[in-house]
Amino acid sequence: MKKASKFEKFAARCWNLLNEGKPFTPIFTTGVMLLFTITKWDDPGFWPAFGTGFLLTLPFLVLYFIYDFPLFLRNYLYFPIIGLLLLGYEANMLLWLLAAGVYFFFTVFFWGTIYYYLRIGTTLLNFTRFWKLVLKNSDSTSGNAQEQLPKVLLLLTIWHQPLSGTTIEQNFVMELGLFFTGLLLYTLVLHRYLFDWKPVMYTNKTSNTAIPAKAVSDRVIVIVIDGMRKDRFEAADTPFLDKLRKEGTEYTQMETVYPARTVVCFSSMFTGTYPEDHGITSNMVYRLGIRTESIFDSLRKVNKKGRLLGIAHLVDAMGDDVETVTAVMHNDEADPNIMKRAKKIMLEQDPDFFAVQLIATDQTGHSRGVLYDEYLQKIAEADALVEDFVSFLEENNMMENTTLVICADHGQADGIGGHGHLDEGERFVPFIMHGPHIKQGLRIDEKQSLVSLAPTISYLMAAPYPSHSRGPVLTGALKDSQKSSEGARTENEHPNSKSHRISSRI
Repeated sequence: MKKASKFEKFAARCWNLLNEGKPFTPIFTTGVMLLFTITKWDDPGFWPAFGTGFLLTLPFLVLYFIYDFPLFLRNYLYFPIIGLLLLGYEANMLLWLLAAGVYFFFTVFFWGTIYYYLRIGTTLLNFTRFWKLVLKNSDSTSGNAQEQLPKVLLLLTIWHQPLSGTTIEQNFVMELGLFFTGLLLYTLVLHRYLFDWKPVMYTNKTSNTAIPAKAVSDRVIVIVIDGMRKDRFEAADTPFLDKLRKEGTEYTQMETVYPARTVVCFSSMFTGTYPEDHGITSNMVYRLGIRTESIFDSLRKVNKKGRLLGIAHLVDAMGDDVETVTAVMHNDEADPNIMKRAKKIMLEQDPDFFAVQLIATDQTGHSRGVLYDEYLQKIAEADALVEDFVSFLEENNMMENTTLVICADHGQADGIGGHGHLDEGERFVPFIMHGPHIKQGLRIDEKQSLVSLAPTISYLMAAPYPSHSRGPVLTGALKDSQKSSEGARTENEHPNSKSHRISSRI
């Protein structure tokens, strides 16, 4: 299987400018305004008026870049537009229609149909479903019509005023300044009192158990089924993963991190901490590389090797610890090819710790939606691929003292399978541990966090905890773990916990 080329890595970064909602809003607004005024570009008086409109709009562009309006907050974006119109601003209906038309062409036909057809082989009739997914999307990506359109229409209305012949006098600027102040206060109040769904974070560094003198496991394998929504996993046909659950330990309330973007989640999973520490805050990585130690750094301290097999944008966070695979192929071929590459890495490099990212489930959710049979089918296919990979490891004597972890990095919401702001389907993910040192038939219902993955790997491999690791080791799943001395938080003392609930599977 081909590695991701330098061009693919560059293209993935460029695409995130149009995929992530924050950069999309100013880019799209500017593009629409340029398109709308294209016949006036050679008018000497046009560019000063265009520049004046941009300067008037700039504070609003910055405000909407800083603050997302995901989930139900998007419903509050229409009131500022109404307020602007009541102040006497003119809404140019041709401009508004152009913005709506270009938006739906970009999201539904270019992105949702042509792009996915060329990249992963979806049908050229994907637009017949994708427009519904865009309208239902609740996450702050470019594919959230109910967030992006109100933002864009307000920005275009302000920008167009100098181009419509409106005289820009001092009173006009003062009035617009007062409107901006009101919008800023409105936004701050909404985000202060309604933006309340972020998970509570662990505040102390990992300390609930001491690193053992000798490794518990000779090898740890983590398979991340990207974007596998928990309730849809329960509905899918997954006989092998169900077998692992019965023979191992399942954490039923494993919580992802905020924002639940793939690169953010992987960074937190393998550093044991949060974006404020490792510095990766979205898939759009402005500064390459995490700012903290990762599990790969910890393993190097004890002369052990770790590898992560995943698609191009994980390189932006984890750098040379990532073995890349190309994501430009038919979606039916993506995961089988990843697993072929995984087998090759195991035979040739024999890593002590190996993490594999399966991507087809996530890509199906984004292109076809999570509430359809195609999504369940991809989960079922992932189940079969995991079984085949484990059989391969057993045949090559690589499972004798190996701990296996199967999980997702995040779930997916309705609509285009958006994820980031922890809608109902995103927050909790499947998480299964299996191996000779993992308790059998155990179901742990207490809330945990994916930041516990890295320190748990450290414990199993007798490697130091990563420098900023905050997640407690998942000792509840381990047969022979020893809790640390007084003052240490046990794994189940999550900031959101009210009680300790562990039950054996019947």
